[in-house]
Amino acid sequence: MQIPPVLSTAFEAIRSAGGRPRLVGGCVRDWLLGLEPKDFDVEVFGLDYEQLRRSLAPFGPTDLVGRSFGVLKVRLGGNEYDFSLPRRESKTGSGHRGFAVAPEPELSETDAAARRDFTINALAYDPAEGRIIDHHGGEADLRAKVLRHTSAAFVEDPLRVLRAFQFAGRFELTLAPETAALCRSIKEAFHELPLERVWGEWDKWCTKSVKPSAGLSVLKQSGWLAHFPEIAALDGLPQEPEWHPEGDVFVHTGLCLDALVTLPAWQEGDAHKRRVLALGVLAHDFGKATTTLQAERRRQIRWVSPGHEAAGGPITETFLPRIGAPLDLVEHVRPLVVHHLAHHQGMMNLRDTTVRRLARKIHPATIDDLIAVMTSDHLGRPPLVSHEALRRIHDLRDVAQRLAVAQAAPHPLILGRHLISLGLSPGPHFKPALDGAFESQLDGAFYDEAGGLEWMRNYLRAHPDALR
Repeated sequence: MQIPPVLSTAFEAIRSAGGRPRLVGGCVRDWLLGLEPKDFDVEVFGLDYEQLRRSLAPFGPTDLVGRSFGVLKVRLGGNEYDFSLPRRESKTGSGHRGFAVAPEPELSETDAAARRDFTINALAYDPAEGRIIDHHGGEADLRAKVLRHTSAAFVEDPLRVLRAFQFAGRFELTLAPETAALCRSIKEAFHELPLERVWGEWDKWCTKSVKPSAGLSVLKQSGWLAHFPEIAALDGLPQEPEWHPEGDVFVHTGLCLDALVTLPAWQEGDAHKRRVLALGVLAHDFGKATTTLQAERRRQIRWVSPGHEAAGGPITETFLPRIGAPLDLVEHVRPLVVHHLAHHQGMMNLRDTTVRRLARKIHPATIDDLIAVMTSDHLGRPPLVSHEALRRIHDLRDVAQRLAVAQAAPHPLILGRHLISLGLSPGPHFKPALDGAFESQLDGAFYDEAGGLEWMRNYLRAHPDALR
């Protein structure tokens, strides 16, 4: 493993004091997966807290905030590292925080690893010998892409189920049957979790998944899908096989999400963009739960979901707070759900005004966001491909880019200051004139400020009493 030189020097000092430093947790897992480790967490055996502090003191100030937990924070080479002593945890109350933690320097490495949630996170690395230390079969589970609990103490922390959910999505893992059984046994403990911790795991799933459907499968297998009824309602919900050969709405949603994370819009997006797109795709068919029925189409009885896109808006507004999502995400995600079929509805022949108005309707989401959701929706129906649908999506992108509204909604070119510059006094009578100007701008009556001023002069000549 490539270890920062300054950290290697600290390891030498710890060994000189009689300690045994081990890299633990996610950095070892990520390294074995071929990913670049970002956070190096160190567990030190053979020293007590004061001995560890003295060995690290020459490298700079040490933060003693975590002393009661046996954690020492040290800044090395501009980065902060956690050095911890092995510790025991005992359950003292309900919820994620109901633990008593006590450092125990003489604890064996096997017992220390057993307190971790999953075997793939219980791996350690000896930097002196360059070898993996694996007391619980984590390396084999990582190769097999299996998420397995380390010990029966797993049930003491219900947050671990949601950690399983996001780990499965991030690393394309499946849940071991015996671990799924433990998850089901603590299903009701979900209500003990603080909402911010619930969102923390959802956020990782949104922003870091390589196969989001694997995370949804964990929720289903663990029984925790019941805590998210908007998603649970999709499981087993039928779709017309001719249009959706892949299966029910839950299967379709998972396939759409897996398609999303392959798109440049998601891969190149920042964390906020990834949240918006992942949640938009997750929720895009929520409305089918209340609108799906059988009706005659093309002289056959088929499964249809008329109006499901509009019906999904209010359901999305209920779901996002349930997972603790920040409030600003609602206004970004809801319009993507409500308008995800816009390329099928009234847009057979794209007009500039139609695209401008669509960009305005979905603000603060963008046409580019909507296109990513539309594309994911289309790709989530394997092996079905509609070249006509793809053409409409491409045409929408082309028009939006030409009109410069792909990444932002159009804004009014004519404002109150322009009316003042024409000699008018401010007042509530400005609003009808400004609204009319903006509507005409969306219709393409003018494209710049000069054209807008000319439009307004004509408007005032035609309506001499409008602004008195």
